[in-house]
Amino acid sequence: MPSLEQKKGRVRLVVADDNKEVRDKVVQLLRPDFDVIGTAGDGGSACEAVFLLKPDIVILDISMSVMSGIEAAKKIKRKGAKTKAIFLTVHEDPDFVRVALRAGARGYVVKSHMASDLIAAINAAIEDKLFVSPSCTLK
Repeated sequence: MPSLEQKKGRVRLVVADDNKEVRDKVVQLLRPDFDVIGTAGDGGSACEAVFLLKPDIVILDISMSVMSGIEAAKKIKRKGAKTKAIFLTVHEDPDFVRVALRAGARGYVVKSHMASDLIAAINAAIEDKLFVSPSCTLK
């Protein structure tokens, strides 16, 4: 089965984080390999961007204003969007990982491992596989 990238060209992403510096770093990291078609500074704006732009993947911070990344992922899933969610967060606690996965996440990346894990998480999601940063141990 062809991946999204093979079917449509480059994978299209939306990046949502309430910290502009983090958003900018993520965009800079991903732009060489992916099409970053939108950014958002809160969960509500992330949902709007997903519904308007229809990206393949949305990268969400968990702790954002207006609506958390978890709430945004649930809303995106509930509305039937085909966009896959990957969380990029500071939270390494297994309880956060479980909640994110229950919300429909295909990836969970810890910000301190962003450089090594985020592209791997995107590639896993493209292949409809799950990726969790190795520093997060689920027991």
